[in-house]
Amino acid sequence: MKLTSRSGRHSSRIELQMTSMIDVVFLLLIFFMVTASFAKTERELDPAIRVEKAAATKSRTQLEPAIVEIVGGPGRFAYKLGGREFNSPAELTAVLRQFENKSDGAFVRVPDDAPFDMAAAALQACMDAKFLAVSYVPLSEEN
Repeated sequence: MKLTSRSGRHSSRIELQMTSMIDVVFLLLIFFMVTASFAKTERELDPAIRVEKAAATKSRTQLEPAIVEIVGGPGRFAYKLGGREFNSPAELTAVLRQFENKSDGAFVRVPDDAPFDMAAAALQACMDAKFLAVSYVPLSEEN
């Protein structure tokens, strides 16, 4: 059994078809470019919350919003801010102006039996003290 070729003209050089190889390479390149994620990873993102050392040392009272209550009975009403009571809106405005944290806003809590002019005066005192937001909170007898 003879395993040699019959013709002596057979060339020893092998030729590869590169056209299909280039097509496959370009298809793979396009696939990886399309599926690649260009979004920032979580560790590269900037945090939305910034902590300032000066803010961490502030006292708790500066972080609470101002709560003005109208207290009293059928004949006499007064403005209450914390543990202090005021009889006139001018006194209340003077104390409210001393608050440093006005961005948290102020709340005016008014019972049902309080006179309307006292509620309006308390709201105006908060606005005059330059609070950014003032909220009216009605108090019914169930609260």
